[in-house]
Amino acid sequence: MSTTVATTNTEGKTWSGGNEPLKASYGKMMMWFFIVTDALTFSAFLAAYGFSRFKFIDSWPIADEVFTHVPFLHGQELPMIYVAFMTFILIMSSVTMVLAVDAGHHMKKNKVTWYLFLTIIGGIIFVGSQAWEWATFIKGDYGAVQTKGGNILQFGEYKTNENGEQEFKRVAVKDFVIVSPTERTNHERKNGLWFVDEGTLPPYQIKDVVAGLEANPNILVRTQILNEEREKTILSREESLAAIKNNGKRVVEGANLEVNEYGSPLFADFFFFITGFHGFHVLSGVVINIIIWFNVILGTYERRKSYEMVEKVGLYWHFVDLVWVFVFTFFYLV
Repeated sequence: MSTTVATTNTEGKTWSGGNEPLKASYGKMMMWFFIVTDALTFSAFLAAYGFSRFKFIDSWPIADEVFTHVPFLHGQELPMIYVAFMTFILIMSSVTMVLAVDAGHHMKKNKVTWYLFLTIIGGIIFVGSQAWEWATFIKGDYGAVQTKGGNILQFGEYKTNENGEQEFKRVAVKDFVIVSPTERTNHERKNGLWFVDEGTLPPYQIKDVVAGLEANPNILVRTQILNEEREKTILSREESLAAIKNNGKRVVEGANLEVNEYGSPLFADFFFFITGFHGFHVLSGVVINIIIWFNVILGTYERRKSYEMVEKVGLYWHFVDLVWVFVFTFFYLV
């Protein structure tokens, strides 16, 4: 019985033995392995977010009230507009990456250079926009009071809109609070225990909020609990005063890993972690694209007679784009 050995001229582009899976090069196969494992990581993060989201479904922040900012248009309520712009930019960068890969298949160096450059610009705009969104989210808009139970109490008043209907509008804490003099200062190592430092003090005290609330009879408290109409519950005047006096713990502004003026701190934790993890992927992709772009300009791949490196980084970029679609859906649409 004879044995036949098949040989192929792979020139390092496909696997040298076995059945040559998918006719793919070693580099492309490894990129696919990385994408699959990274997809599982993102899936775990989003699954954890989804579990927490529906566990606290009656008190989760409303995205339309959180992401309302647009650069240079401060003070205007434009829900989701800037997030939609960020998403559009990232999707268009994926389109230009497709065009770069296609130009590479046809060995058109100038087009690869141009389309890869547009992809890099799109990535930079997205990362910059995400950094701006983070800064705005951290700074906050209106401020709120955190209760002893960890819930958030917001403030607002009813105003007549263009249709002649009464509409509840948020009011910033700083716009009605009456600040009282205090001698409270930050604890530092130099004036207390040498090994203990204290974080930043709250901007106002609860008694300042109570004084401002009593002096402004139109202002009401809104809790983070959603009613049957999926709107946050608004307390009566008496209930508002009682909630602040009896349950108020401290004033919070913005969001961080400890507090969140928009609602549950868990929302801020997931937001920073998941969008930050994705932003790190985009930033890494931009850096890699810049390196590949310079190699294209120098003619490295032209001499190799192959633009496979552009195709491999393109796979990564499309993956990052696809992940953002899920992040966008979970955080901003659901």
